[in-house]
Amino acid sequence: MKREKIVSENENFIGCWKIENSKLFDQIINFFEQNPQIQNKGYVSDRIDEQIKKTTDITIDPIDLKKKEYGIFNSYFEELFKCYEDYKKQWPFIEKTIEILDIPNFNVQRYNPGDHFSHIHCERGNPKNMHRVFAWMTYLNDIKSENGTTNFTHYNIKIQPEQGKTLIWPAEWTHAHAGEILKLETKYIITGWMCFPLN
Repeated sequence: MKREKIVSENENFIGCWKIENSKLFDQIINFFEQNPQIQNKGYVSDRIDEQIKKTTDITIDPIDLKKKEYGIFNSYFEELFKCYEDYKKQWPFIEKTIEILDIPNFNVQRYNPGDHFSHIHCERGNPKNMHRVFAWMTYLNDIKSENGTTNFTHYNIKIQPEQGKTLIWPAEWTHAHAGEILKLETKYIITGWMCFPLN
């Protein structure tokens, strides 16, 4: 895991790392493609609206990680944890004030040509998800074209998908973002949230 810097005019609180483990990310993509029976159209809150978000998702419950066939995700979270530990080093306030965060259900997503999450949104946009503290995402493959970037609109930041590039950012409205419509290639990501425990 190697820390990378996202440059902007103002401090943006977006952590970025490159995880060098192409075999792991290829395995996650293979898991996705080999399990069409658990793939679903991507949801926005509690509904499907392809004007806002058009993806194919596999949603994984943490309890599934006890199953042998889900072992690759335990390996992934070992890498993500290293990124989060480094994020706390950059912002010691987090370690002093936040004791426990959980990762609930998370998603592996495929964006085919024409797919998108082009609606500007944040990860803490309604009372149902007020427990979210951070969002996280790792790109599972490279996108060579200029389309398919993730755009943090308040900071004028565009992030090009690159295998292993991992982001952690605050779930608040300050980090509203959108994904461009993918025109030519297929993009895969793994993404979810770090949340205050509900119980």
